[in-house]
Amino acid sequence: MKNRLCLLAACLLSVATLCGASTPRKVLTLDKGWGIKPITNTVRKAKLDPVTLPHTWNAHYLPGTTTYNREMMVYKRTLEVTPEMEGKRLFLYFEGANSAADVFVNYQTVAHHLGGYTAFCTEITDYVKAGDNDLEVWVSNAFRSDVLPISGDFNVYGGLHRPCHLIVTEQNCISPLFYASPGVLVHQDRVTDDEARFTVETRLSLKDMSKPVTVKTQVLDAEGKQVAACESNVNVPCDNVRQPLAIENPTLWDGVDNPYLYTVQVDLYQDGKQLDQVVEKTGFRYFKADPEKGFFLNGKPYDLHGFCRHEDIAGKGSALTAEDYQTDLNLIKEIGATAVRLAHYPHAKPMYDMSDENGLILWTEIPLVGPGGYGYTGYVGNEPLKEHARQVLKELVYQNINHPSICFWGIFNELLITDDFFQAYDNPVAFAKELNGLYKALDPSRLTCFATCVDQTNYHGCSDLIAWNKYFGWNEGDQIGPFMDNVKAHAGGHPVGVSEYGFGGSTKQHLCPINDKDKELGSMHPEEFQAISHELNWEALSQRPYLWAKIIWVFSDFQSFIRHEGDTEGINDKGLVTYDRKTRKDAFYFYKANWNKAPMLHLCDQRFTERQHANTQVKVYTTAADATLYVNGKKVGKKKADKLHRIVWEGITLQPGENTIEVSTKAGKEELKESCVWTLK
Repeated sequence: MKNRLCLLAACLLSVATLCGASTPRKVLTLDKGWGIKPITNTVRKAKLDPVTLPHTWNAHYLPGTTTYNREMMVYKRTLEVTPEMEGKRLFLYFEGANSAADVFVNYQTVAHHLGGYTAFCTEITDYVKAGDNDLEVWVSNAFRSDVLPISGDFNVYGGLHRPCHLIVTEQNCISPLFYASPGVLVHQDRVTDDEARFTVETRLSLKDMSKPVTVKTQVLDAEGKQVAACESNVNVPCDNVRQPLAIENPTLWDGVDNPYLYTVQVDLYQDGKQLDQVVEKTGFRYFKADPEKGFFLNGKPYDLHGFCRHEDIAGKGSALTAEDYQTDLNLIKEIGATAVRLAHYPHAKPMYDMSDENGLILWTEIPLVGPGGYGYTGYVGNEPLKEHARQVLKELVYQNINHPSICFWGIFNELLITDDFFQAYDNPVAFAKELNGLYKALDPSRLTCFATCVDQTNYHGCSDLIAWNKYFGWNEGDQIGPFMDNVKAHAGGHPVGVSEYGFGGSTKQHLCPINDKDKELGSMHPEEFQAISHELNWEALSQRPYLWAKIIWVFSDFQSFIRHEGDTEGINDKGLVTYDRKTRKDAFYFYKANWNKAPMLHLCDQRFTERQHANTQVKVYTTAADATLYVNGKKVGKKKADKLHRIVWEGITLQPGENTIEVSTKAGKEELKESCVWTLK
């Protein structure tokens, strides 16, 4: 079908209330009835193990090994085509098949897709018959030099790790085939406090042009009132209708303060009959990053602080449910984060939806990832890999362009540049600039960025913003401030931020007192060290308003087969919460005290129950002005919190045996208390 831009009919602005209407489009979730088996010569006759989507076959890492399960598996199920589907068009929509997939219907190839972190869609109308049909998906997470990521400090989970759907439409429909996008794309042209100007692009797939079709678009506010509308008649075959619209005095999407969303509804008609409908949520906002003053949202300074997040939960890997996303969202809201970097690949749809609804600002990126477990580079200059990066970038943008939470498109993470490096690997700078240009061509409304760890000057001109992944050791966190000052001085006018900083923290490893020699512990990751290091880093970073973002590594512990540290093999334990999300580490509460104004009091070191030294300290994090300490029932004293919301009582002497430590404070009329028992051996 030729790519022709349809001329628009009159665009109308009105104020009315939308009347509800049913739509012929049906979306059926194919989560049950699947079986899985390794690929063999007799795969189609072999017995399948039953599974439910989302699913991955390698959620469980085997400690002590130097690799993990990267292979090919086949998913199979029966797909029923009911009488109601006769004369309709059928599409299979996969939200994520990691990382290479071939789809077969009745043993005929219907799709091939590379990349496990973006969706793909294929039409199967001509391949099915009435009644039962055989559906197979061959999925491989084996390393491929033409599929991102080719490096990285995280595990690649194989399988249909995100949901799968059957979409049923009329012969003329809003296309689900355009890079697996929703088919309705909202381009924000110009947004101010007074007016939001935007273009709604509707992708069409028209099989019957015996009569003209009409595209009707309306925008509704949060109360369901129509605030903008446009109607376009299509008289010739085309696949793209663009409708300019405007809203006067819009209610802006304003981060966590007011994440206001509008509804964009597009209906397709022919001869007075409704053929299709797609409904999308979006929000209007404007933003910028200033090299001296940091990030601004809707014309006001807006502090971006939060963490990177991997899609990885104990026992599930990346095969997450809606409940899993809600669990993470609750923790993110509890700590008071305003921003999340989605590392190091596009995340699943619930993360974007929940961020829209709750006002989180997102940095999302393609999986062009530097050194890690699979080699020393995330980039090689072969055309197949470059073409895959372009494909994933387009899928990322088109599938997620409507999400107001996304403010930053990420180009790469930690692609190294040194003289020695270039002796063995290709220079990524030219390609990084190409990807930046592609982002800008597809979506000029957002900012581009990258995360580096060893170089920035060679990358000047590759993006709008610069960010650094920088890890200073235990008790060296204050050095990050002068380091970022130097980064700023040599950034060529680019705004700079921190994209990763963090420290390992095991809830099973503890140490007190702390001295310089303990920095050489290597694989030992005491929880106390993690907390102290975050205190030092945050104290330095919070005093530098020029930073456009301050992002911690990482939200939760996650699997990485190259890791041999902390208390568990194969786990990166830099998370503020544990891998199973059941335990908040002390560092979590440090940031909660600094980011969330809700009354709280946390007694640190509660898991450090067995003590070897009588002389110790007691530390709390609190939003209160002060707190009182009791040891073994005796009042030690009241102290005021410092600017980092800490209170530390030094020189506490424990008695042999059990010692009861209790802290308390007032939050209005409510008394907050926490206690624990430490045993001196």
